[in-house]
Amino acid sequence: MTLSWWQGLLLGLVQGLTEFLPISSSGHLVLAERFVGYRPQGVFFEVVVHLATLLSVFIAYRHRIAELLRGLVAGQRPAWVYAGLLVVASVPAAVAGILWRDWFEAMFHSPVDLGWQFLATAVLLWSTRWASERTRGAPITVGRSILIGIGQAAAIIPAISRSGATIAAALWTGVSPAAAAEFSFLMSIIVIAGTGVMELRDIPPGVSLTDPGLVWAFVAALISGIVAIRFLVALLRSSRFHLFAPYCAVVGVFCLVWFGWLGR
Repeated sequence: MTLSWWQGLLLGLVQGLTEFLPISSSGHLVLAERFVGYRPQGVFFEVVVHLATLLSVFIAYRHRIAELLRGLVAGQRPAWVYAGLLVVASVPAAVAGILWRDWFEAMFHSPVDLGWQFLATAVLLWSTRWASERTRGAPITVGRSILIGIGQAAAIIPAISRSGATIAAALWTGVSPAAAAEFSFLMSIIVIAGTGVMELRDIPPGVSLTDPGLVWAFVAALISGIVAIRFLVALLRSSRFHLFAPYCAVVGVFCLVWFGWLGR
C-alpha cells in the first residue's frame, strides 16, 4: 500500500516522539498505522523511521560521540572501556534478534498482545519510583551493561519500551539518571544500525527510498527524535521518569478493550 505524505508525516512524528520517551515507539507505530489506514509490507517502514531516530542520537550526542571517537583514536583506556561496554550491552539484543526474528516480527501484528505489553511497560516504569532512590552514581560495569542489554533485548517486543527497559535497568543498578540515558541512547546506535543493514537488504517490491511518504516520515522522525531526547533527559534529572507509567497503562487497557473485547 502506498504511503501518502500526510501518513508519513504523522507516522514519523509518532516514531520520533515515542522512540526515546519510555512509551514504546514500535507499539505506538503499530497502532498509528492501523488508525491512519496504512498496512506496511513487513517491517521495512519501521526500519526506515528507526534509522531516522538513530541520526537523532548522533545529532543530540554529537559532542560525546566525537569525544569518544577521539579517545579511541588516541588509544585512551576510558574510551575503549566505554566502547567495549556498549558492545557487550548490544550482544543480548543481537542474539535474540537473529534467533527469534520471525517470532518478533509476528508480534507486530497483534494489537491485543500490544495491550499486555503496554501494561508490562507501565509496571516497569512505575518501579523506577523506587529505583531512583537507589541511584548513587555507580559506574557502568560489565555486569551492569549485560543487565541493561537484556532490557534492550526484551524491548524487541513491540510495546516494551527500549528506553524504558534499558534506563530502568541502569537506575536499578545504581547508575545516575544522566549516565543511564546517555548509555541507553548510545547503545541504541549499534542495534538500530545492525537491524537497518539486515532489513534494508530486503526492500519490498515497488517501494522506493525516495517515495514522498518515506521522505516525510524520515524527516519528521529525525526532528521530533531530537526534541524527545532532550525532553527525556530533563525529566530524568527531575526524577519524574515514572510519570509515563499511567499513560502506558491507559494505552494498554485501550488495546485490550478496543481490539480484544470489542473486536475492532
